[in-house]
Order: sequence, then structure tokens, then C-alpha cells
Amino acid sequence: MLTRQQKEHIVEEVATAIKEGKSVTFVDYKGLSANDMVSLKKSLYKVDAPLRVIKKSLLALAMKKAGVDNYERNMFDGQIAIAISFADEIAGPKAIATFAKDNKNVQIVGGLLDATLLSADEVVALAKLPSQEQLRAQVVGALNAPISGLVNVLAGNMRGLVTVLKAVADQKA
Repeated sequence: MLTRQQKEHIVEEVATAIKEGKSVTFVDYKGLSANDMVSLKKSLYKVDAPLRVIKKSLLALAMKKAGVDNYERNMFDGQIAIAISFADEIAGPKAIATFAKDNKNVQIVGGLLDATLLSADEVVALAKLPSQEQLRAQVVGALNAPISGLVNVLAGNMRGLVTVLKAVADQKA
């Protein structure tokens, strides 16, 4: 049994993490084995989105303290754990969605993005987005494409000129 002081510390710690985190994913893990829970935690730890099991009453207090007003204690059924993504908004939901494909005992039940509550479908849609690294690569590729095209066009004119000059030289020789 936790003391009042321990509970207050947990609420403060979780509220601070929610404020500092980029996104929060609410997960129902009912029926998950201990080994599967460990592997889920490891996969989330790799993407800087630690998983934390917390009582619903303490989570409600932490959400209120973090400035999320429309969260209610009994908003979600089942056993709830939270994964707070610190590095990337998409990393946590993506890791959980990937894990949930292989394990039916894990279900995304909701989320939080910029103090806005998200439904389970919205979190799953967020998980389907490309990561920041992939988006950056796409932007660089899009910016590089016109430049590459211009270089090829200019090089094509030079190749054409060289070909014509070689043909003229061959005729005169």
C-alpha cells in the first residue's frame, strides 16, 4: 500500500513527464504475460517512450495537474499503462502498434498530443505516419529533385554538343 506522500510524488512525477513529453499513449494490457510486458517495455525504451503502469485515480490527478482538463478517471476500461514519448511524437504509438499486431492482449485505447485527448483510432492513425527521420529524408529528396533535374538537363545539352562536334570531326577526317 502506497502512502499519501508516495502517491503525491508519483502524481507530480507523472504530471511533469506528461508536460515534458511530446505524446502520451494509453494502453490496455489486460492478459499480457510478464515476459511480453518486459519485451514491450524494452521496445518502448529503445524509442525513448518508457511505459509506466499507474492507477487510474493517480493518472486522473496527474492529468489535471498537467493541464489536461477533459480527462476523467473512468474514461478507459481495463488495466491502463501510459507510454510517454519524449523524442518523437510518433515513436511511442508506432512501437505499441507494432507490438499489438503480434500480441492481441495489448490495445491502444487513447492518447494525448499537445494536451489534446485523442481517440484510439486517432492514435493508430498517428502511428501510421512516417517517422521524423523518414519525413526529413522525403523533404531532402523533394528539394534535391529539381536540382538534379537541372543538372541532368544542362549535362544533356553538353553531351549533345560534344556528340555533334565529334560527328563533325569524324566527317572532316
